[in-house]
Amino acid sequence: MLLDTCVLLWLAADNSAISARATELMRNTPEGLFVSAISAFEVGQKAAAGKLSLLRPVDAWFAAMLQQHGLHEIPISGMIAVRATLLPAIHRDPFDRLLIATAQEHRFKLLTPDLTIAKYPKLQTLW
Repeated sequence: MLLDTCVLLWLAADNSAISARATELMRNTPEGLFVSAISAFEVGQKAAAGKLSLLRPVDAWFAAMLQQHGLHEIPISGMIAVRATLLPAIHRDPFDRLLIATAQEHRFKLLTPDLTIAKYPKLQTLW
């Protein structure tokens, strides 16, 4: 299961924002939880723009999140980048498009509350 960036941020700051069903799914995912490298970039961009306050530098924050929650990082490959450009124009956010492409490429379910993302074909979302 691949986590949307907002879910990653909520894990760090406000678990109450994560639905009870999503929390249960995360606890009972034998294959583990995955996070895209694009989420690290998105968090860094938000922090640099002053839209997000972290208690430590973004590189240390991201490494701590991976370790603390047992998350597995998925790199962005050329195929994921290309796949993101080929997606229908349902969602224009480039971060979300890369998350969608990552989930499709690796056949992951995407844990997200975003109903727009759920409209994509060949993508299973959970919340």
